[in-house]
Amino acid sequence: MTDKEVGVTVISRITGLPPLLSNSSEESNTQCPYLVLTAQSLGVASLLAMFISLAAFGNALVILSVLCNRHLQTATNLFISNLAVADLLLSICVLPFSATLEVLGCWPFGRPFCDVWAALDVLCCSASILSLCAIAVDRYIGVRHSLQYRSLVTRRRATVVQACVWTVCMALSAPPLLGWKEARPPDAKICTVTQEPGYALFSSMLSFYLPLAVVLVVYAQVYVVARRTTRCLERGVKRERQPQGGEAEVVLRIHRRGAVLGEDISGGARRMHARVLQRFTLEKKAAKTLAMVVGVFVLCWLPFFIVLPLGAMFPMLKPTETVFKVVFWLGYSNSCINPFIYPCSNRGFRRAFIKLLRVYLTYIFSSDV
Repeated sequence: MTDKEVGVTVISRITGLPPLLSNSSEESNTQCPYLVLTAQSLGVASLLAMFISLAAFGNALVILSVLCNRHLQTATNLFISNLAVADLLLSICVLPFSATLEVLGCWPFGRPFCDVWAALDVLCCSASILSLCAIAVDRYIGVRHSLQYRSLVTRRRATVVQACVWTVCMALSAPPLLGWKEARPPDAKICTVTQEPGYALFSSMLSFYLPLAVVLVVYAQVYVVARRTTRCLERGVKRERQPQGGEAEVVLRIHRRGAVLGEDISGGARRMHARVLQRFTLEKKAAKTLAMVVGVFVLCWLPFFIVLPLGAMFPMLKPTETVFKVVFWLGYSNSCINPFIYPCSNRGFRRAFIKLLRVYLTYIFSSDV
Protein backbone atom coordinates (compact mmCIF):
# COMPACT_ATOMS: atom_id res chain seq x y z
CA MET A 1 0.00 0.00 0.00
CA THR A 2 1.40 3.41 -0.92
CA ASP A 3 1.71 6.34 1.43
CA LYS A 4 -1.24 7.98 -0.28
CA GLU A 5 -3.41 4.93 0.24
CA VAL A 6 -2.41 4.72 3.92
CA GLY A 7 -3.46 8.35 4.39
CA VAL A 8 -6.83 7.70 2.74
CA THR A 9 -7.36 4.67 4.99
CA VAL A 10 -6.69 6.69 8.16
CA ILE A 11 -9.04 9.47 7.08
CA SER A 12 -11.77 7.01 6.10
CA ARG A 13 -11.47 5.32 9.50
CA ILE A 14 -12.20 8.58 11.23
CA THR A 15 -14.94 9.90 8.93
CA GLY A 16 -16.69 6.59 8.38
CA LEU A 17 -16.55 7.01 4.59
CA PRO A 18 -15.36 4.14 2.39
CA PRO A 19 -11.78 4.44 1.19
CA LEU A 20 -11.37 6.01 -2.21
CA LEU A 21 -8.50 3.75 -3.15
CA SER A 22 -8.88 -0.03 -2.78
CA ASN A 23 -8.58 -3.24 -4.74
CA SER A 24 -9.56 -6.84 -4.25
CA SER A 25 -6.25 -7.87 -2.71
CA GLU A 26 -6.49 -5.13 -0.09
CA GLU A 27 -10.07 -6.05 0.80
CA SER A 28 -9.03 -9.52 1.91
CA ASN A 29 -5.83 -8.40 3.64
CA THR A 30 -6.25 -7.68 7.34
CA GLN A 31 -2.58 -6.94 8.01
CA CYS A 32 -1.61 -3.35 8.63
CA PRO A 33 1.21 -1.85 6.56
CA TYR A 34 4.65 -1.87 8.12
CA LEU A 35 4.88 0.86 10.74
CA VAL A 36 7.91 3.10 10.63
CA LEU A 37 8.73 3.87 14.27
CA THR A 38 9.11 7.62 14.20
CA ALA A 39 9.64 9.81 17.23
CA GLN A 40 6.00 10.91 17.00
CA SER A 41 4.58 7.37 16.92
CA LEU A 42 6.81 6.30 19.81
CA GLY A 43 5.77 9.35 21.80
CA VAL A 44 2.06 8.71 21.19
CA ALA A 45 2.46 5.02 22.07
CA SER A 46 4.31 5.82 25.30
CA LEU A 47 1.78 8.47 26.33
CA LEU A 48 -1.19 6.19 25.70
CA ALA A 49 0.50 3.28 27.49
CA MET A 50 1.03 5.43 30.61
CA PHE A 51 -2.53 6.73 30.39
CA ILE A 52 -4.04 3.23 30.15
CA SER A 53 -1.81 1.88 32.93
CA LEU A 54 -2.75 4.77 35.21
CA ALA A 55 -6.47 4.28 34.53
CA ALA A 56 -6.29 0.53 35.21
CA PHE A 57 -4.16 0.98 38.34
CA GLY A 58 -6.34 3.73 39.80
CA ASN A 59 -9.63 1.91 39.27
CA ALA A 60 -8.16 -1.33 40.63
CA LEU A 61 -7.17 0.62 43.77
CA VAL A 62 -10.75 1.84 44.22
CA ILE A 63 -12.17 -1.69 43.89
CA LEU A 64 -9.58 -3.20 46.24
CA SER A 65 -10.13 -0.40 48.76
CA VAL A 66 -13.81 -1.25 49.02
CA LEU A 67 -13.20 -5.01 49.08
CA CYS A 68 -10.44 -4.91 51.71
CA ASN A 69 -11.88 -2.32 54.10
CA ARG A 70 -15.08 -3.19 55.86
CA HIS A 71 -15.85 0.39 56.84
CA LEU A 72 -15.90 1.36 53.14
CA GLN A 73 -18.45 -1.31 52.22
CA THR A 74 -21.43 1.04 52.26
CA ALA A 75 -24.18 1.19 49.67
CA THR A 76 -22.76 4.42 48.22
CA ASN A 77 -19.28 2.91 47.91
CA LEU A 78 -20.78 -0.15 46.21
CA PHE A 79 -22.07 2.20 43.51
CA ILE A 80 -18.63 3.84 43.36
CA SER A 81 -16.96 0.45 42.99
CA ASN A 82 -19.42 -0.41 40.22
CA LEU A 83 -18.32 2.74 38.42
CA ALA A 84 -14.70 1.69 38.95
CA VAL A 85 -15.46 -1.78 37.53
CA ALA A 86 -16.86 -0.18 34.37
CA ASP A 87 -13.79 2.05 34.04
CA LEU A 88 -11.44 -0.86 34.73
CA LEU A 89 -13.10 -2.98 32.03
CA LEU A 90 -12.77 -0.04 29.66
CA SER A 91 -9.06 0.26 30.54
CA ILE A 92 -8.40 -3.46 29.98
CA CYS A 93 -10.79 -4.53 27.23
CA VAL A 94 -11.18 -1.38 25.11
CA LEU A 95 -8.39 1.15 25.52
CA PRO A 96 -5.42 -1.08 24.51
CA PHE A 97 -7.07 -1.77 21.16
CA SER A 98 -8.09 1.88 20.76
CA ALA A 99 -4.46 2.86 21.36
CA THR A 100 -3.26 0.29 18.80
CA LEU A 101 -5.68 1.75 16.28
CA GLU A 102 -4.41 5.22 17.09
CA VAL A 103 -0.72 4.35 16.73
CA LEU A 104 -0.92 2.04 13.69
CA GLY A 105 -3.57 4.03 11.87
CA CYS A 106 -5.43 0.82 11.00
CA TRP A 107 -7.14 -2.17 12.64
CA PRO A 108 -5.02 -5.36 12.70
CA PHE A 109 -7.38 -7.57 14.72
CA GLY A 110 -9.92 -8.56 12.07
CA ARG A 111 -13.54 -7.68 11.38
CA PRO A 112 -15.29 -9.87 14.02
CA PHE A 113 -13.28 -8.45 16.91
CA CYS A 114 -13.89 -4.92 15.62
CA ASP A 115 -17.61 -5.44 16.22
CA VAL A 116 -16.92 -6.85 19.70
CA TRP A 117 -14.59 -3.95 20.54
CA ALA A 118 -17.22 -1.38 19.50
CA ALA A 119 -19.88 -3.16 21.58
CA LEU A 120 -17.60 -3.27 24.65
CA ASP A 121 -16.93 0.43 24.20
CA VAL A 122 -20.65 1.23 24.35
CA LEU A 123 -21.16 -1.22 27.24
CA CYS A 124 -18.47 0.26 29.50
CA CYS A 125 -19.25 3.90 28.75
CA SER A 126 -22.98 3.33 29.29
CA ALA A 127 -22.26 1.55 32.57
CA SER A 128 -20.28 4.58 33.73
CA ILE A 129 -23.05 7.12 33.13
CA LEU A 130 -25.79 4.85 34.49
CA SER A 131 -23.69 4.19 37.60
CA LEU A 132 -23.40 7.96 38.08
CA CYS A 133 -27.17 8.19 37.67
CA ALA A 134 -27.63 5.60 40.43
CA ILE A 135 -25.11 7.45 42.61
CA ALA A 136 -27.03 10.71 42.16
CA VAL A 137 -30.29 9.11 43.30
CA ASP A 138 -28.45 7.52 46.23
CA ARG A 139 -27.10 10.92 47.31
CA TYR A 140 -30.55 12.48 47.09
CA ILE A 141 -31.95 9.82 49.42
CA GLY A 142 -28.96 10.26 51.74
CA VAL A 143 -29.43 14.02 52.05
CA ARG A 144 -33.24 14.07 52.00
CA HIS A 145 -33.73 11.14 54.39
CA SER A 146 -30.44 11.06 56.29
CA LEU A 147 -31.77 9.16 59.31
CA GLN A 148 -33.72 6.59 57.27
CA TYR A 149 -31.02 6.19 54.63
CA ARG A 150 -29.56 2.92 55.89
CA SER A 151 -32.96 1.26 55.97
CA LEU A 152 -33.96 2.63 52.56
CA VAL A 153 -30.71 1.91 50.69
CA THR A 154 -29.43 -1.49 51.75
CA ARG A 155 -26.56 -3.44 50.23
CA ARG A 156 -29.07 -5.91 48.79
CA ARG A 157 -30.99 -3.16 47.01
CA ALA A 158 -27.75 -1.59 45.81
CA THR A 159 -26.71 -4.95 44.31
CA VAL A 160 -30.06 -5.25 42.52
CA VAL A 161 -29.64 -1.73 41.09
CA GLN A 162 -26.14 -2.60 39.84
CA ALA A 163 -27.46 -5.73 38.13
CA CYS A 164 -30.14 -3.62 36.44
CA VAL A 165 -27.49 -1.13 35.28
CA TRP A 166 -25.43 -3.82 33.55
CA THR A 167 -28.54 -5.44 32.04
CA VAL A 168 -29.63 -2.14 30.50
CA CYS A 169 -26.10 -1.47 29.24
CA MET A 170 -25.89 -4.88 27.57
CA ALA A 171 -29.21 -4.17 25.86
CA LEU A 172 -27.85 -0.82 24.61
CA SER A 173 -24.62 -2.33 23.26
CA ALA A 174 -26.17 -5.39 21.57
CA PRO A 175 -28.04 -3.87 18.56
CA PRO A 176 -24.90 -3.33 16.38
CA LEU A 177 -23.94 -6.98 16.94
CA LEU A 178 -27.42 -7.93 15.71
CA GLY A 179 -27.15 -5.85 12.55
CA TRP A 180 -28.20 -2.29 13.47
CA LYS A 181 -25.19 -0.52 12.00
CA GLU A 182 -23.91 1.03 8.81
CA ALA A 183 -22.65 -1.11 5.93
CA ARG A 184 -19.21 -2.57 6.53
CA PRO A 185 -16.39 -0.83 4.69
CA PRO A 186 -14.69 -3.11 2.15
CA ASP A 187 -11.31 -2.74 3.87
CA ALA A 188 -11.11 -4.92 7.01
CA LYS A 189 -8.36 -2.66 8.36
CA ILE A 190 -10.94 0.09 8.99
CA CYS A 191 -12.69 -0.04 12.36
CA THR A 192 -14.70 2.68 14.04
CA VAL A 193 -17.57 3.09 16.48
CA THR A 194 -21.00 2.58 14.95
CA GLN A 195 -22.13 5.76 13.22
CA GLU A 196 -25.44 4.59 11.77
CA PRO A 197 -27.70 7.66 12.30
CA GLY A 198 -30.58 5.84 14.00
CA TYR A 199 -28.40 3.90 16.40
CA ALA A 200 -26.14 6.90 17.10
CA LEU A 201 -29.18 8.94 18.15
CA PHE A 202 -30.71 6.01 20.07
CA SER A 203 -27.56 5.19 22.03
CA SER A 204 -26.72 8.85 22.71
CA MET A 205 -30.18 9.58 24.09
CA LEU A 206 -30.52 6.46 26.28
CA SER A 207 -26.94 6.04 27.42
CA PHE A 208 -26.03 9.71 27.94
CA TYR A 209 -28.63 12.47 27.57
CA LEU A 210 -31.52 10.84 29.45
CA PRO A 211 -29.36 9.69 32.41
CA LEU A 212 -27.60 13.07 32.37
CA ALA A 213 -30.95 14.84 32.68
CA VAL A 214 -31.83 12.62 35.65
CA VAL A 215 -28.46 13.33 37.26
CA LEU A 216 -28.76 17.11 36.86
CA VAL A 217 -32.35 17.21 38.16
CA VAL A 218 -31.52 15.02 41.16
CA TYR A 219 -28.41 17.01 42.09
CA ALA A 220 -30.41 20.23 41.82
CA GLN A 221 -32.81 18.71 44.36
CA VAL A 222 -29.87 17.64 46.52
CA TYR A 223 -28.64 21.24 46.53
CA VAL A 224 -32.08 22.61 47.48
CA VAL A 225 -32.59 20.05 50.27
CA ALA A 226 -29.05 20.55 51.60
CA ARG A 227 -29.49 24.33 51.83
CA ARG A 228 -32.89 24.02 53.49
CA THR A 229 -31.65 21.45 56.01
CA THR A 230 -28.54 23.50 56.76
CA ARG A 231 -30.65 26.58 57.56
CA CYS A 232 -32.93 24.49 59.78
CA LEU A 233 -30.00 23.04 61.72
CA GLU A 234 -28.43 26.48 62.14
CA ARG A 235 -31.70 27.86 63.55
CA GLY A 236 -32.15 24.81 65.75
CA VAL A 237 -35.56 24.08 64.21
CA LYS A 238 -36.08 20.93 62.18
CA ARG A 239 -39.26 19.42 60.82
CA GLU A 240 -39.22 15.70 61.55
CA ARG A 241 -41.65 13.13 60.22
CA GLN A 242 -43.66 11.55 63.01
CA PRO A 243 -44.39 7.78 63.27
CA GLN A 244 -48.16 8.42 63.26
CA GLY A 245 -47.88 10.50 60.10
CA GLY A 246 -47.55 14.17 59.40
CA GLU A 247 -44.74 16.51 60.42
CA ALA A 248 -44.00 18.33 63.63
CA GLU A 249 -41.63 21.22 64.28
CA VAL A 250 -39.09 20.25 66.92
CA VAL A 251 -36.91 22.87 68.63
CA LEU A 252 -33.44 21.48 69.23
CA ARG A 253 -30.41 22.69 71.11
CA ILE A 254 -27.34 23.59 69.04
CA HIS A 255 -23.97 24.60 70.42
CA ARG A 256 -22.33 26.88 67.87
CA ARG A 257 -19.38 29.14 68.68
CA GLY A 258 -20.17 29.00 72.37
CA ALA A 259 -23.79 30.09 71.90
CA VAL A 260 -26.84 28.02 72.75
CA LEU A 261 -29.82 28.27 70.43
CA GLY A 262 -33.26 27.00 71.30
CA GLU A 263 -34.63 25.10 74.25
CA ASP A 264 -33.38 21.76 75.50
CA ILE A 265 -36.63 19.79 75.51
CA SER A 266 -35.22 16.40 76.49
CA GLY A 267 -32.16 14.20 76.33
CA GLY A 268 -33.83 12.20 73.56
CA ALA A 269 -34.34 15.31 71.43
CA ARG A 270 -30.71 16.31 71.96
CA ARG A 271 -29.47 12.88 70.94
CA MET A 272 -31.73 12.88 67.91
CA HIS A 273 -30.39 16.25 66.85
CA ALA A 274 -26.81 15.04 67.24
CA ARG A 275 -27.62 12.06 64.99
CA VAL A 276 -29.30 14.30 62.41
CA LEU A 277 -26.41 16.75 62.36
CA GLN A 278 -23.70 14.09 62.16
CA ARG A 279 -25.47 12.02 59.52
CA PHE A 280 -26.42 15.04 57.43
CA THR A 281 -22.86 16.36 57.52
CA LEU A 282 -21.50 13.05 56.24
CA GLU A 283 -24.12 12.76 53.50
CA LYS A 284 -23.57 16.36 52.40
CA LYS A 285 -19.81 15.84 52.15
CA ALA A 286 -20.32 12.65 50.12
CA ALA A 287 -22.73 14.48 47.83
CA LYS A 288 -20.11 17.19 47.17
CA THR A 289 -17.48 14.58 46.28
CA LEU A 290 -19.77 12.75 43.89
CA ALA A 291 -20.96 16.02 42.37
CA MET A 292 -17.32 16.58 41.38
CA VAL A 293 -17.31 13.13 39.75
CA VAL A 294 -20.46 13.97 37.79
CA GLY A 295 -19.08 17.35 36.72
CA VAL A 296 -15.85 15.83 35.43
CA PHE A 297 -17.81 13.14 33.61
CA VAL A 298 -19.95 15.72 31.82
CA LEU A 299 -16.91 17.78 30.80
CA CYS A 300 -15.18 14.68 29.43
CA TRP A 301 -18.04 12.98 27.58
CA LEU A 302 -20.40 15.78 26.49
CA PRO A 303 -18.25 16.85 23.48
CA PHE A 304 -18.20 13.27 22.14
CA PHE A 305 -21.95 12.81 22.51
CA ILE A 306 -22.51 16.10 20.68
CA VAL A 307 -20.12 15.28 17.85
CA LEU A 308 -21.20 11.65 17.31
CA PRO A 309 -24.96 12.06 16.64
CA LEU A 310 -24.54 15.33 14.73
CA GLY A 311 -21.86 13.83 12.49
CA ALA A 312 -23.93 10.69 11.92
CA MET A 313 -27.15 12.52 11.02
CA PHE A 314 -25.61 15.45 9.14
CA PRO A 315 -22.57 14.46 7.06
CA MET A 316 -21.66 18.10 6.47
CA LEU A 317 -21.11 18.42 10.23
CA LYS A 318 -18.83 15.39 10.44
CA PRO A 319 -15.75 16.42 12.44
CA THR A 320 -12.22 16.49 11.14
CA GLU A 321 -9.79 13.74 12.08
CA THR A 322 -8.10 15.88 14.73
CA VAL A 323 -11.36 17.00 16.37
CA PHE A 324 -12.68 13.45 16.50
CA LYS A 325 -9.47 12.15 18.08
CA VAL A 326 -9.53 14.90 20.72
CA VAL A 327 -13.16 14.36 21.80
CA PHE A 328 -12.76 10.56 21.58
CA TRP A 329 -9.80 10.44 23.97
CA LEU A 330 -11.20 13.24 26.12
CA GLY A 331 -14.07 10.89 26.91
CA TYR A 332 -11.70 8.04 27.65
CA SER A 333 -9.69 10.28 30.00
CA ASN A 334 -12.62 10.26 32.42
CA SER A 335 -11.72 6.67 33.37
CA CYS A 336 -8.32 7.90 34.51
CA ILE A 337 -9.55 10.93 36.46
CA ASN A 338 -12.26 9.38 38.65
CA PRO A 339 -10.01 7.23 40.87
CA PHE A 340 -8.01 10.29 41.93
CA ILE A 341 -11.02 12.39 42.92
CA TYR A 342 -11.89 10.11 45.84
CA PRO A 343 -8.58 10.21 47.78
CA CYS A 344 -8.40 13.97 47.34
CA SER A 345 -11.81 14.50 48.97
CA ASN A 346 -12.52 11.37 51.03
CA ARG A 347 -10.37 10.51 54.03
CA GLY A 348 -11.50 6.88 54.09
CA PHE A 349 -10.42 6.25 50.50
CA ARG A 350 -7.18 8.18 51.08
CA ARG A 351 -6.23 5.95 54.01
CA ALA A 352 -7.21 2.81 52.10
CA PHE A 353 -5.11 3.87 49.09
CA ILE A 354 -2.06 4.54 51.29
CA LYS A 355 -2.47 1.22 53.06
CA LEU A 356 -2.73 -0.72 49.77
CA LEU A 357 0.26 1.10 48.28
CA ARG A 358 2.35 0.33 51.36
CA VAL A 359 1.47 -3.36 51.11
CA TYR A 360 2.27 -3.35 47.39
CA LEU A 361 5.63 -1.58 47.84
CA THR A 362 6.55 -3.86 50.73
CA TYR A 363 5.84 -6.90 48.56
CA ILE A 364 7.87 -5.50 45.64
CA PHE A 365 10.92 -4.69 47.75
CA SER A 366 10.79 -7.96 49.69
CA SER A 367 10.57 -9.98 46.47
CA ASP A 368 13.59 -8.15 45.05
CA VAL A 369 15.64 -9.08 48.12
